[in-house]
Amino acid sequence: MEIRQLEHFAAVAEEQSFTRAARRLNYVQSALSVSIQSLERELGLRLFDRDTRRVALTDAGEALLPAARQTLASVEQTRDVAAELKGVVRGTLRIGIMQSLGFLDVPALLGELHRRHPDVEIQMRRSTGGSVALLEELHRGGIDIAFASVIDDPADLDIAELGTEELYLVGARQLMPARRKTVNLTDLGETTFVDFPAGWGVRAVVDRAFAAAGVSRRVTIEVADVSLYLQLLDAQLGVAISPRSLLPANHPFEIRRLEPPISWRVVMALASRRPPRAAARAFARLALDGQAEHDRRPPR
Repeated sequence: MEIRQLEHFAAVAEEQSFTRAARRLNYVQSALSVSIQSLERELGLRLFDRDTRRVALTDAGEALLPAARQTLASVEQTRDVAAELKGVVRGTLRIGIMQSLGFLDVPALLGELHRRHPDVEIQMRRSTGGSVALLEELHRGGIDIAFASVIDDPADLDIAELGTEELYLVGARQLMPARRKTVNLTDLGETTFVDFPAGWGVRAVVDRAFAAAGVSRRVTIEVADVSLYLQLLDAQLGVAISPRSLLPANHPFEIRRLEPPISWRVVMALASRRPPRAAARAFARLALDGQAEHDRRPPR
């Protein structure tokens, strides 16, 4: 058994596709299939169920995947330590992000990381399942760092708060309460909402706020895509509760403050049960330093 075979196994399991895994690994798909078949023969186990539409782990594959990830993490950590002894930060950094990161400038952070540590390879994973899916992937070892929105800090993750942002009632003028700068949640019981699915951080904090106010909210459309979410608002299919950072600069919507106020919290999460890789530590420091500098700037 070779390390590369475990890398291939983990990639196919995570992508649920030989085509996507081969693209991610920069590998020929036929060679990837041969590698997996060789591993299955050596282990005497079938690791994947294959059909024309999808690839899924068998029970044996599910049982072996955590051990394979742990082995790969140990190998990567050994390489990281050797590189650090030579004064180099290297390796692959796998970052999971929400579809909207609000005030966090991830491209600028990645640019600074590349400038300081050009040997680090970066893989970005954008979740359509929201913050819950990101944190589950972090637990499984599929990513090194997650930028997510949580209400309460999970006990088994290292959480660093990067900031909070106020949420507003947003929608087309025809659907918004007239002549009111502030809207109470208790006045929105009959309002039609467009929102993200359960599992998204914004949805969780809004649902909790309405429950605390004793208001049953009508969400008639759920969408797991920010661009489509904005199009639905523009088509006047409902209003939304959203951070300003989610809206484009030239948006056509009206905005109202909410009473009581609702805030959206963005955090950086790392798994506490395994030591972070050198690249993850370097990026985490950059993110925290960048946010501290942002917080020191005077408000505009």
